[in-house]
Amino acid sequence: MAMASDKQYFVGTVKAIFFENPENLFKIFTIKIKKTNTDWDASDIVVTGSFGEISEEEEYRFEGHMVDHPKYGKQFQADSYKRSLPNGRKELISFFSSSEFPGIGKKKAEKIVDELGNNAIEKILQDPNALDFLKLGEEKTKAIVEQISANHQTEQVLYQLNNFGFGTTLSARIFQKYGVQTLEKLTEDPYQLVLDVKGVGFKRADELAKKLGITGDDPRRIKGALIQMVSLMINETGDTYVSGTELIKRVSSVLNANSTPDLDKKLLDGLKKLVNDGAFLVEDGRVYDKTLSDSEWSIAQSLKMITDTFKEVPFSLKALRKELKHIERDFKVQYDQSQQKAIEQSLTHPIFLLTGGPGTGKTTIINAIVSAYAKLNDATLDPSSEDYAIALAAPTGRAAKHMGESTGLPAMTIHRLLGLTGTEDDEYAEPTLDCKLLIIDEMSMVDTKLFRTLIDAVQPGTQVVLVGDKDQLPSVGPGQVFSDLINSAAFPTTILKEIHRQDEDSTIIQLAHDINEGIVDETIFQNKADRSFIGCNSRNVPDVLSQIINKSSDKGFDIADVQVLAPMYRGQAGIDNLNVVIQNVVNPMKPKRKEVSIGNTNYRINDKVVYLVNSPEQNVFNGEIGKIIGILLAKENTDHVDKLVIDFDGNEVTLDRKDWVNISLAYCTSIHKAQGSEFEMVILPLVNEESRMLRRNLLYTAVTRSKRLLIMVGDRSAFERSIKDQSNERQTTLKERIFTTFKIKQKPAEETNDEEKPVQDYRLTLDMIMNNSISPMIGMENVTPFDFMKKRA
Repeated sequence: MAMASDKQYFVGTVKAIFFENPENLFKIFTIKIKKTNTDWDASDIVVTGSFGEISEEEEYRFEGHMVDHPKYGKQFQADSYKRSLPNGRKELISFFSSSEFPGIGKKKAEKIVDELGNNAIEKILQDPNALDFLKLGEEKTKAIVEQISANHQTEQVLYQLNNFGFGTTLSARIFQKYGVQTLEKLTEDPYQLVLDVKGVGFKRADELAKKLGITGDDPRRIKGALIQMVSLMINETGDTYVSGTELIKRVSSVLNANSTPDLDKKLLDGLKKLVNDGAFLVEDGRVYDKTLSDSEWSIAQSLKMITDTFKEVPFSLKALRKELKHIERDFKVQYDQSQQKAIEQSLTHPIFLLTGGPGTGKTTIINAIVSAYAKLNDATLDPSSEDYAIALAAPTGRAAKHMGESTGLPAMTIHRLLGLTGTEDDEYAEPTLDCKLLIIDEMSMVDTKLFRTLIDAVQPGTQVVLVGDKDQLPSVGPGQVFSDLINSAAFPTTILKEIHRQDEDSTIIQLAHDINEGIVDETIFQNKADRSFIGCNSRNVPDVLSQIINKSSDKGFDIADVQVLAPMYRGQAGIDNLNVVIQNVVNPMKPKRKEVSIGNTNYRINDKVVYLVNSPEQNVFNGEIGKIIGILLAKENTDHVDKLVIDFDGNEVTLDRKDWVNISLAYCTSIHKAQGSEFEMVILPLVNEESRMLRRNLLYTAVTRSKRLLIMVGDRSAFERSIKDQSNERQTTLKERIFTTFKIKQKPAEETNDEEKPVQDYRLTLDMIMNNSISPMIGMENVTPFDFMKKRA
């Protein structure tokens, strides 16, 4: 394939590969320059980019552009590349006798060139039997041909993907998915990328489709738009399904076409095809991503299995209550009626749900459950023992740490408990849990897919206790699992309402409960010993926060103890801007101080950062907050790559530059990310520009993150609006799946009198179309054959 002549290029031999990442094929290496169309006058240059196979001592042609890296200096960033095929006897002999072809030494390489000439590589690619004369055997000959073919195909595919405009990272990801069949797959259906490759949306696939000549109403384009829109609508709402009618309407908009009978029919045909292919499910006018529908059913079935396989407990209620008296004495507590009921139910049922707001005693109950379980079941509380059979987990690292500290037992994230990697492979994971008692805290944060993996891993005979605050924000991912389980009424549940943990001069917990009750009065904005309100507009929020943070150090608060929480990322009072403002207050740049940059973000030693993904292999998880304790510049280490050393509560993690996308500054974080964590001091800015985010559960969740001091900043009306605006429940069907699986009767519909029986409804519905059950009598309910005969007469 011809290379574009107007691009910058280098032709040269690879000298040394400094870095390579097998996950995205990104590499950094130097080449000895043979030819270039740039004004670069040195003998070698550093090349970066995503590549397939790159071999040292081999010659390649790289196309791209020069970049001036602030730390590394001038480099060449390659957008595409191809191996320079050896074209002389000496080069060909060197090529065939290289380490890529074990078993072919110099003598055999000379034979190949003598027999096939200077076009040896092209002849082998055209005729796999061209090497038969060497009599190497079928297996070895096949391996050589495949190696040559693979090198050629990989380079051609990546080159073409770059020509399509995907860039090196996405090109590598696409190639990893489809391999040497990539171009064939894309030509066949470029919109399949939307379903198969993370990071490729409908718009990008649409651009490729236009280059391939695919028309606006092509079934493949319609399919791609449907896939993209279902994903978008689910992520926007957190629902586990979308309305079929709304889906068709929004897809029409994406396709830039007015809804017409012809287009609607094509959209329904596309939807039906996706259902037949197993990507979607349609039921009662609802359209599901099949994995979410399967997850809801699987959760219900696993819960039923746990319930059905549970055996009677080996102790009496009398023995349990006696043990609780001992625990009260040991822990110096006295359980009220609801707490005692919760402990009893958790220990005598296969599945138990515990919910309550801050200060209502959830942690106290967990401690009692663990202690009583061990005593009554003659189990050990020694984690080092082979007989230890208790598993404690939470969705985030901080929540797990808090759980471990309060119980004195090991607790971990759900991902770590299940051995999940935080990658797309988790979708296919089928772990098993070897425990007899499983307790999960902060359940409101657990989404549908994660809970499916968790509950499917539970073995028969295990008791499951799920703890959380149903009034907090629901999970970031689709679903509202904890609320649905409680609302199904299928499992014993205790709702804690009485506040037990509150100092005499503390008002934060009571404020949280008032907010949850929807109480709006003047006391919310009155300054107290542990909380205050500062009124200002969005433009003034950054300046107000700067002053508060400056003064907080005078009151003994370290920046690690102070957390700013905001609903949105954009705007003057948004997370992105506030992070920069606060960074420059508490950790300003100074002369001779190290600083590294990625995008618009600067990182310095002592910066507060948050981890954005799950990395079980490094024991750091989404939402964990750490501090940068070291910056290693590329010129200072053997890997020639910038590195950040971050301390996550004693766990030091080193991140190469390619992994910096997994962190961000954490002086200000989203309220969602703060779930499962508590901070000594919380500063909460709310302004009216964030109106679509202002909901009661958001404010409630933010307030409950504060332990000692809460400072509310912004528009008074924004806080009042948040309290008044109760969030709508997400649209899910987990509760219905539980009803069906457990054979729980729902309230029967009112019976209709025979005399008042309505005329049969023949309106065309989505389900009728999907199920091929369209009646031929639509609109003809009062017509008989005689009517036609009369007309003809």
